[in-house]
Amino acid sequence: MVVLVYLAVGAVAGLLAGLFGIGGGMIIVPALVLAFEAQQVNPEVLTHLAVGTSLATIVFTSISSIRTHNQKGGVDWSAFKKISVGIVIGSALGVATADQLSGEHLQKIIGTFALCAAAQMAFQLSPKPTRQLPGSVGLGLVGSFIGWASAIFGIGGGTLSVPFLTWCNVKVQRAIGTAAAIGFPISVIAAITNVLVGWDKQGLPEWSTGYVYWPAFLGIVITSVFFARQGAKLAHRLPPLVLKRIFACLLVVVGTRFLLA
Repeated sequence: MVVLVYLAVGAVAGLLAGLFGIGGGMIIVPALVLAFEAQQVNPEVLTHLAVGTSLATIVFTSISSIRTHNQKGGVDWSAFKKISVGIVIGSALGVATADQLSGEHLQKIIGTFALCAAAQMAFQLSPKPTRQLPGSVGLGLVGSFIGWASAIFGIGGGTLSVPFLTWCNVKVQRAIGTAAAIGFPISVIAAITNVLVGWDKQGLPEWSTGYVYWPAFLGIVITSVFFARQGAKLAHRLPPLVLKRIFACLLVVVGTRFLLA
């Protein structure tokens, strides 16, 4: 049953990653928290393990999604390069920040973020595209913040980078494709840092390396890569408003559950 859960989580997360550019972490982290609770993983490391494992899976989800978006000309590589400079620093700092938080506090922070993301998606609370992309320094600073926050929440950064890019007059489909690309350096740096900071932690389950749990990683990657490609194709065909609102309802449930846990 646990293996089937990981495969199902990968399928849903991959589809959402490709469709919305969100990296799938908003689904993966809560699902892993529930799965790890069922496996009676130590509560002190449970949430950190879910975040670290989520970020490790996004490495592969983002590769699959990037390829499909790039084939359709949906990635702004110039903006990506400038943002990635800040991403590297911000992602490492985000993991270090999360490591200083207790599992309970980390869950409440993730729950609050899930409710904010739900409101943004349900009510289309994106800033009006009234400006252009900033220069290299500005994009580097933005990348630092996106990387820092994404590493704490265990996400690929699309929830933050898509609204920013559309605010800067980047076409929605191109913003989603660029966000998928941004998710790659976030996930690589954050996953490596999670392995390092969690290396000597007590209470980690067998088959873990730091804050990455490999059975969950493998189960999710097997299905997420395929479904991320399908989601990226759908992003260029379907108006996603209804799907976004359905996803927002799910985030409300997730956020409420984490805040009341």
